Amino acid sequence: MTIFKRIYHAILKRKNPLAYAKIIGVNFPWGGVHLYGDVNWSTEPWIITLGNNVHITGGTKFITHDGGTLLYRNQIPDLEITKPIVVGNDVYIGNNVIILPGVTIGNNVVIGAGAVVSKNIPDNSVAVGVPARVIKTADEYLEKLKRESLHLGHLKGEEKDRALMNYYNYKGNSKGIYF
Repeated sequence: MTIFKRIYHAILKRKNPLAYAKIIGVNFPWGGVHLYGDVNWSTEPWIITLGNNVHITGGTKFITHDGGTLLYRNQIPDLEITKPIVVGNDVYIGNNVIILPGVTIGNNVVIGAGAVVSKNIPDNSVAVGVPARVIKTADEYLEKLKRESLHLGHLKGEEKDRALMNYYNYKGNSKGIYF
């Protein structure tokens, strides 16, 4: 890759991460994927497929190959393990999740922060941990969210911060994050 292309990719990744993902080959419907922070798409992004209403948070890594094969290529020169990753519809992927080669994540799934997804995750599941394992159904998770909700999710930015400060009786400020 030329230096100009590298610079262009770096700028595009920062300014328009969805356009960057499309250019490098990630398969997803326009308008159906939401990125919150930096995402690593691996070295074979064209074998990653994302569904509709997929939310991916910062630090997420998609790993499409097994780099350990490099140790054995002196014995087996054509050794290669590369597998696609498929993410269904209505999926939330928490911060710093690692998704390993060959994994399929079903529909209506929440993957908790820091999870390492090494096996398929079925539809309607919440999975957490290292390695990720299903801990409850999506319906059970929704019921918990309903019970614990602050009912402020419709608010944005400073308005939401003020409501949270009021709710928790916090007297500080939002540390100048708004201009």
